[in-house]
Amino acid sequence: MPRTPLPQELLSGSFTVHAARDLGVTRKRQRHPDVVIPSRGIRIPLTGTGGPAANLRAYTELDGASVLTHHSGARVWGCGLPAWMQEDWRIHVAREREGSKPRRRNVVGHRMTFKAGEVVMHDGVRVTSPARTWLDLASLMTVDELVAAGDSLVCAHGPNFPRPKTALCSIEELRRMVAAHPGMRGMKTARLALPEIRVGADSPQETRMRMILAGSRLGEPTLNYVIMNGWGQPAVWPDAAYPQQRIALQYDGAHHADPGQARSDARRQGVTEQLGWREVRVFKEDLDGDKPFLVEKVKAAIRFRDERQSSTPTGT
Repeated sequence: MPRTPLPQELLSGSFTVHAARDLGVTRKRQRHPDVVIPSRGIRIPLTGTGGPAANLRAYTELDGASVLTHHSGARVWGCGLPAWMQEDWRIHVAREREGSKPRRRNVVGHRMTFKAGEVVMHDGVRVTSPARTWLDLASLMTVDELVAAGDSLVCAHGPNFPRPKTALCSIEELRRMVAAHPGMRGMKTARLALPEIRVGADSPQETRMRMILAGSRLGEPTLNYVIMNGWGQPAVWPDAAYPQQRIALQYDGAHHADPGQARSDARRQGVTEQLGWREVRVFKEDLDGDKPFLVEKVKAAIRFRDERQSSTPTGT
């Protein structure tokens, strides 16, 4: 006998047993193989179409006091996380200090104090604000990891970009958050990371690329730079750039191996060089080790440009 389909309202993400009951779904139906039971009173449909917020929603619907924090809050906001944290799928849930600590399977419970505006509703979940989420991560991350997380939250792109992007919070909001919690765990890490955060890095790898170059004699590259064509129109959007040397840096992650993306990358490189710039494509291995090859790669590109310019006859 075919199983009864779940109501459409329950297919977007996690749901509580009480929400299912109110929609007429029996306890027996909630235990069918197409429904996952991650924790007591919570269900997730295997065919669900929701993102991180939807899949975590039930954890804050269990009561009016539970808040997603730390890793879980970061996932809701799409915050850049280090690999080790991406692999940790425990759910971080907090209640106010006067309440009881959440205790359930696969949940890391916290008792925390929140100031006004530090807990918000986003995509149907109760979660710490982007700036408060960043500060809570400071007790778990290294300085460099926290810089990358901060970069991902403040990242914005203006109207000259193909896909303009609005920041989730500003660097000033991060500063105010640090000032509001002087005695919190991780405060030393937060204070060291804060001056290094910049607007314009779309991924932790782009942040690492920027920081490696900033620590070298080449100096810090420019983010959010737009290369214009001869008509003054936006033509290329490098991940970072050295405008004076006309060097465009593009970080190529794993998805750049896709044939369609590879063709797009080749077209981009052609346009970049037609406009008199030299493109440096950066890969993960270029960022590894104590002496990342990235620095030599950029130096070689600058030397190439200098040599080509010196060998070009000057017009009379």
